[in-house]
Amino acid sequence: MRISELATMVGVSTRTVRHYHHLGLLPEPERLANGYREYRLRDAVALARVRRLAELGLSLDEVRDVLADDQGRELRELLLELDADLARQQAAIAARRARLAALLAEADLHPDSTVSPDMAEVLRGLPTGSSAFAELDRELLALVATVGDPAGRAEFADLLRPLTEPEAYARGHALIARLDELADADPADPLVAVVARDLADHLPDEMVSVMLASLDDAGNGQWLEELLRELPAAQGEVFRLLVAQLKERG
Repeated sequence: MRISELATMVGVSTRTVRHYHHLGLLPEPERLANGYREYRLRDAVALARVRRLAELGLSLDEVRDVLADDQGRELRELLLELDADLARQQAAIAARRARLAALLAEADLHPDSTVSPDMAEVLRGLPTGSSAFAELDRELLALVATVGDPAGRAEFADLLRPLTEPEAYARGHALIARLDELADADPADPLVAVVARDLADHLPDEMVSVMLASLDDAGNGQWLEELLRELPAAQGEVFRLLVAQLKERG
């Protein structure tokens, strides 16, 4: 058989056959006087064996190891590992589909709804509306809820949950309205200090501790500087004063 006939018989391309030769997965057949390879039935058997192993999901390096083990011990070990890996993938896919089903069931689907279920629940309980500051706050919270390890993200959601309680929600909604009113104000406006004080009183002690620790961490302490770049001058001054008051309180 010529290489094209061998490839057609086994259901692969001639390029694949040449690649297997190059990797040493398929032994080189005898060559005729004119230099052409002369394939026989045993070459088709060997090629079909490589194809079957590759279709199971083994890498070509693993196929080589299997073919070198006449007793099949390597094959059993590799197939057990492959099966365990597929089981993990199957579980991950099932979890993702369950998450997608929960998202698709939401009436008001938003890109930030794709955060963890715990964090999505918290975001739904925080003030929103047409407030520009509330929208920015939501976006930043979703950002923080996306980075870090899953345990840290769950802890972050727990920190925010007290702010979704009815009384805290009402105070938060009022504070956001007052922050919006400062959008075009002078940073020296006396109301700036008042809002900063009220905002400091609004935050739970545990959240304050985490915020202060974050500010002291060189790895992520730059978040305040980045926040101030996004805010109007008076709102930025509110947060500068807020941090100063929180440090005194801490």
